[in-house]
Amino acid sequence: MSDSYQNTDNPQVLTFKKCTLLKLDKTFGLKQRRKLTALQDWLARPMEISDLEKQILLIFQDGLITNVYDWNEQDLSLHFIGPVFSLVNFTTDKFNLFASRPLAGVVNGIEMQGKPDEMIASGFREPEKPYFCFQEYKRHKDPDGDPAAQCLAAMLVAQSLNETEQPIYGCNVLGREWYFMVLQGKEYAISEPFTATRDDIFDIFRILKALKQIITELIG
Repeated sequence: MSDSYQNTDNPQVLTFKKCTLLKLDKTFGLKQRRKLTALQDWLARPMEISDLEKQILLIFQDGLITNVYDWNEQDLSLHFIGPVFSLVNFTTDKFNLFASRPLAGVVNGIEMQGKPDEMIASGFREPEKPYFCFQEYKRHKDPDGDPAAQCLAAMLVAQSLNETEQPIYGCNVLGREWYFMVLQGKEYAISEPFTATRDDIFDIFRILKALKQIITELIG
């Protein structure tokens, strides 16, 4: 993404950190739905998890259970979220997983920018077209903003860059709880939480593996 979008002091630019779900709904005419077919299909897609993967996930989970109350956001990312993403392995010759890269675009005439914690996009060394945006927080309430809204703001930019009606996927994490998101057109849906300190960890991993398969199918 172009470095020209990194001036977050410009009052004419809407940064992801300034977004709330209410602001996004009103500004862009969005509607939150309890269910969207694209989200339901994603969450329900079957994927195999090997015995080795299960054993590794349980090691990651043990660390989370022990430390979840004390880890800060960087600890959570380094010791749990990052290893889970690495186990899925989103690196291919057509798309890759990028961390804290600038993402910017114009949505309905409004310039928006920010740095999602993680992003899956086409490209290998630099992100091109994004398909998945991820935001993480240690606590439910954080002075730096609303992770669901920040994730949705990034998804709106991703949608504008793709210029298609295909769904844009997202996820935000609050400590042990993972919320999966889909934006399609002017509608979006957020899943019920999946709790990583419980058996939900296997569903979280399955859903992330399904995401890799979905993006592979989208890119072709």
